[in-house]
Amino acid sequence: MTLTINQNSYLQLWEAAKISPKVIETEAEYRQFLAVAEDLLTKKNLRTPEETTLFRLVVKLIEDYESQHYNLDDWGKSAPHEILQHIMAASNTKQIDLVGIIGSKGVVSEIVNGSRTISKAQAKKLGEMFKVSSSLFI
Repeated sequence: MTLTINQNSYLQLWEAAKISPKVIETEAEYRQFLAVAEDLLTKKNLRTPEETTLFRLVVKLIEDYESQHYNLDDWGKSAPHEILQHIMAASNTKQIDLVGIIGSKGVVSEIVNGSRTISKAQAKKLGEMFKVSSSLFI
């Protein structure tokens, strides 16, 4: 999907975010980029084309940094609900935010606490929501 963006508006977003469009090199920069991604994530369907473009690039830069500095293979050793808990904590997502996306309040609680397994459909929705592979949750 190609978006038409206003270059001036796009550059103003970078300035407002107080980060530079560059490869993330330090943990402090990583945290700054995460904060920008989280802010844009909360807008969901209300993002402008410029914000969507910024969000995509910031997420890509975060993924690149994580692949170089964190051993994501260790996630394969964690239970799906533990991975969900970690992603929720990292993105400041609360259980109530998942209600309606993967089920009722009770279902969400059971999934997050590990007393109920995550279905393939729920894993797909979680993957889309958090912009990660749904296989993390299965």
